Amino acid sequence: MSALLATEDRGRDRESRIRVLTADEHRAFLATRTDASFLQHPSWAGVKDQWAAETIGWHDGDSGELAGAALVLYRQLPGTRKYFAYLPEGPVADWADPGIDRWLDPLMTHLRRAGAFAVRIGPSPAYRRWDAARLKAATGPGRKVGDVLATEVDPLGTAVAERLRARGWRRCGGDTGEDADAQPRYVFRVPLTGRTPGDLWSGLNQEWRRNVRKAEKAGVRVVIGTEAELPEFHRLLRITEERDGFCLGRSLAYYQRQYAVLNAEHPGRMRLYLAVHQGEILAAHTMISTGRRVWYQTGASADHRREVRPSNALQWKMMLDAHALGADVHDMRGVPSTLDPDDRPFGLLRWKLGTGGQVVETLGEWEASVGGATNNALYRAFQSYMARR
Repeated sequence: MSALLATEDRGRDRESRIRVLTADEHRAFLATRTDASFLQHPSWAGVKDQWAAETIGWHDGDSGELAGAALVLYRQLPGTRKYFAYLPEGPVADWADPGIDRWLDPLMTHLRRAGAFAVRIGPSPAYRRWDAARLKAATGPGRKVGDVLATEVDPLGTAVAERLRARGWRRCGGDTGEDADAQPRYVFRVPLTGRTPGDLWSGLNQEWRRNVRKAEKAGVRVVIGTEAELPEFHRLLRITEERDGFCLGRSLAYYQRQYAVLNAEHPGRMRLYLAVHQGEILAAHTMISTGRRVWYQTGASADHRREVRPSNALQWKMMLDAHALGADVHDMRGVPSTLDPDDRPFGLLRWKLGTGGQVVETLGEWEASVGGATNNALYRAFQSYMARR
């Protein structure tokens, strides 16, 4: 795969150029962009070990300064020498720049030379936001989050979507098909900036405050685990998947690799929180932090002794720790779009709504062919295959 060599590509307007970055160069740039997703850090390539990967950077044509960066994952199309390129929640670039072609065109040129037939990106701007109180009041049979008037529509997100559509990019799954995204389109975020721990406590609804107190009174202890407790976390995750009717399909080895590579890049980047009651781990949650962002990634809990509310205790402790780390937001990751109380997935949304945060619709993921007759044909075949799946 010759294009993974350190080459330079120049955009048509010659205002920016792309070159392959070292991991240290990439990390140094991300240190200046504290809002970047953990999926765009060099360590994530070590988690996705079945993908080829490279880190690239955009350099200003005049000053030569690094203006953007991306972790690019490549998956080979079986039977070909072509690749599907994926930039999860990336690239980390100036999405507010109306001259998007200044860095988008060099990206497509670089990917074409890398042998990619298509690319998927995850723009960072938000699209719409809904406060918890508004959604709670709107629940009902057949209702969806998108049916409710948003508390806020992000003008930047709207502009970016229009710019991408005008250039032939396709929103995966369309405007309603969030299931086509590899990363969650609807996420739940608790704002932390300018708030005290007391404010966070007041933001919890009565049920959440009652459950946190119940856990404390029952003697639930929240501790930070180590790699040694990952097998127990994974066992509880399998129980949770069966109980709640979903399947992440991730092995214990996946979480062990993730824990090792993320913490090797930055000690404490991934934490394992454990809720212990009477000497037994009843629940376990993973948390990832980068810059000024913190994510609750995956949660698992036992089927028994649920009345002592270990998951509420865990999440409250994680929220306080995120605040202590100086994070701007506690991102609780994906939520379903249903507001129908009779839909099984609604339980997860209901639980997160109790923290008083916001449901945020991201721009989702966008795909495009990298151009050329052969690549266009491969991309159409790829779309048909994914549709059948």
